[in-house]
Amino acid sequence: MNRLRSIKWQYAVIAIVAAAAAVFGLVHTTATTPAAATTASKKKPGATDRIKSDPPPALFADADVAALAEQQTAQKHTADTLFARWKAAHGSARDDKAFTAWVVEQVPAPPAKAARTAELHQVQQLAKTRTAAGKKAATWLEVHGKGDIWKLYAHDQRELLPQDQGAVEKIQLKSALKLSKAITEKVAARDKQPAPYALDPSLRPDKHVTAGQKGPYSYPSRHAAKAAAAVTLLGDWAPHRAEDYRAMAAQVVYSRIYMAGHVPSDIRAGTLVGDLIGDYFANAASTPGASK
Repeated sequence: MNRLRSIKWQYAVIAIVAAAAAVFGLVHTTATTPAAATTASKKKPGATDRIKSDPPPALFADADVAALAEQQTAQKHTADTLFARWKAAHGSARDDKAFTAWVVEQVPAPPAKAARTAELHQVQQLAKTRTAAGKKAATWLEVHGKGDIWKLYAHDQRELLPQDQGAVEKIQLKSALKLSKAITEKVAARDKQPAPYALDPSLRPDKHVTAGQKGPYSYPSRHAAKAAAAVTLLGDWAPHRAEDYRAMAAQVVYSRIYMAGHVPSDIRAGTLVGDLIGDYFANAASTPGASK
């Protein structure tokens, strides 16, 4: 399936889910008491509501994201090979603490200074090609690519599942995204690689980086880790839509380089982390959310 068609199709999915949410909200409001309605209005907006209020703009062309998409595919093969070792030793039991420590060990050290400087130059060159439309797309992907997009896709899947199964998958995805954040933060604290815009503040004046500031650290990419974990799980649950999920993941990670949040090696490392986490949850036989 052509990725561009896939992405356009996803817009329709987002629109349908958002419209359904709006209808449900209207019916639900008219059927509840004023007190219940007041309580509901104070509830933190979910992913569906957030995307409904901020619908996606036109995203990047296939040609723009193709190289990163290929790198993500290559990392999946590497992750699957590594995870086979974990599985051989631990089976399908979940032990989040031990798994976290193991994943941190699997993430290679960041590139040498010269190689990372060369990557920074790539980001600087890409920044010179930015357009208003590209910035709009990248901003939307940066905001919603950490979780909203993947939660919305999971919500869409649950519409066609038995309630119990849908609830289990919701917990699995939430746990995978949470673990992605925790592991990337541990690796970032270990390797202390400044984000491109910290090295060159002109890349993101809006970040207000001070002279000599070392953080925030960008190796590995949290967006890439969350996207990879989500793609593995969502694709496992709905294989016929796996290509669509991969296409969106490529959009998310490209946006991070486009806006100087990361260099390519950050993306590769984050993708490795996310792929391992996705395999871990897909393999787990224990109740989602339960761990040692």
